[in-house]
Formats: sequence, C-alpha cells, structure tokens
Amino acid sequence: MGSQGPFNVIVHKLSDVIVEAEYDSQSQELLSNFQNYISAHPQTVLLDPLPAMTKLLDRFASYRIMSQLQNTVKGKSICCPPYLEINTSERSAIQAAIQSKQLSYPLICKTRVAHGSCSHEMSLIFSEVGLCDVRPPCVLQSFVNHGAVLHKVFVVGDDHFTVERPSLKNFPPGPCDRSTIFFNSHDVSKPESSSHLTALDDSMPRLPPPSNEAMVALVRHLRAELGMALFGVDVIVNIHTHTLTVIDINIFPGYEGVPQFFSSLLNYIESIMEKQEPLQPVVDPSLASPQPPSDCNETLCPAEGKTS
Repeated sequence: MGSQGPFNVIVHKLSDVIVEAEYDSQSQELLSNFQNYISAHPQTVLLDPLPAMTKLLDRFASYRIMSQLQNTVKGKSICCPPYLEINTSERSAIQAAIQSKQLSYPLICKTRVAHGSCSHEMSLIFSEVGLCDVRPPCVLQSFVNHGAVLHKVFVVGDDHFTVERPSLKNFPPGPCDRSTIFFNSHDVSKPESSSHLTALDDSMPRLPPPSNEAMVALVRHLRAELGMALFGVDVIVNIHTHTLTVIDINIFPGYEGVPQFFSSLLNYIESIMEKQEPLQPVVDPSLASPQPPSDCNETLCPAEGKTS
C-alpha cells in the first residue's frame, strides 16, 4: 500500500478479513499489514475505523449500545426489545435468565457473530421446550409484532435513506407448543423475498411509517456512539405502541434500493478531503536526484562542471 499512497481516504470492507483473522493466518497477516499502514499514516481517514467495525461484528457489543437508546435519545419514542447474551446451552439456566430479564415469548435467536452467511441463520422459539435449539454463543431477543414490515435505514455519512422490506409476520404473544422455526433472514427480508413467514392477514391495518424526526435523532446518536459513517440499522414499528424499535445494526450493508448511494458517498468523501491538509507524495529513494558528494567544494563542483 505504501507505494500506492499517500491516501486521503480509504473506503474498505474488511469485515470478512476481521472475522477470518480469528482462525486464518493469511487473514491475520493481511489485517496486520493494513493496521501497520494506518498507524504509520494517521492523517489517512478510514471508512470505517477497524475498532468500530470490530465492535459491530459482535452482537453482544452492538446490543449493549442498542439497549441504551431509550435512555440516550431523549424525547423520542425509540427502544430496543429486551435481550439476553447466551453463553450456555443449559435450558434451566436460560429460562431463569429469561424470567429475570422479563423477556417474552416468542424469542428471536441470533448468532453472536454479526457478519457472514451464518449470521443470517436465525430461529424463532415459542416456549421453554424450544430452548433446546439454542446454540451458544448467541443472542435471545423478545419478538415484537410489527406488521411484517422492516425499515432498513442505510447511513452514508451525514445522509440516511430508509427502505421498506418484508419481514416476519405477527405471532400470538406468550408461550405455546409450536415447534421452533428456523429461517434465514435473507429469505424473508430481501426486496424480492416471498415467504409464508411474511404473509399477513388482510385485515391487519397498515402501520404509519417511522417519523423522520425520530430517524434523524436515531442516526445522529448512533453515528456519534459508533464513530462510523457507513452502517445500517434495522427498525420496526410496534403494532400496539407504534414505538420505533431497533432490532439490529449492520456493518457496511449492501445499500440495495438506494440509488443515491454512490453520489452520497462521493459527496461525503469530498467533504472530508476539503477539511484535510494536502498530502505530500511519497518519493521512492531510488528515484531521487543524486546528491553532490559531501566534500564537494562550494565554489567549484565537479558534478556541475562550473563555478557558482
């Protein structure tokens, strides 16, 4: 990278590499080299900083941030469903924690790692019997009925865009003897998704969209809290209280359905560069002009062949 620089801004998606570096030596080396370059060039702006991205790759960490939204975004009806960090497969211990934290069935179960194909594999658990399907480490989150509509908020610097997607249908609250439902979130929440899990009763009234004022407050807070410019937020609206409910935060999402993404990204990069000092080009020492010998006389220099 050094021979290609200097760089004002680097936009990257090293999330796969960060996850793989836990067990793959090649990924470890690539990540180490990249970190060394950034450490040696602190003036380079990274979209986004590696420590911030690493935090979002861990649902334990991101859910702790989400759980504080009700207290930190004052004056707005924003919350996060009750959740648990699960590190055991012992059913009695999990059930005791569910009761202690006042989670309610059904429960959504998600992997701790929030990136990669496995992170989209989820389950819907309807009773204590279904807790045998929990595979730690994972997150258990109370399911909130939301009319099968997911609002995906895509953040690009100071801008944000909201795209509506299909989502899980409503389920009767409280425990029942229904078997655990296993699903891939891509199968229910992609633009082209068509699943029996998203089918709603025709009598279900359509919920009002989230208020723009609340969305702006949410994005502004998360940007400051995360220290990031490129991320996504999954938001639903509680069908009973109409509360804006944050259920996940996504690292550098795909921005599907946001045609303004590239222009918005370029505008943000330009705004960053306008605030920077001009960078000096890196000169390869082997290409530098030869310097006169140290004992060269100031009056007559053989290298020039003329007097000063």
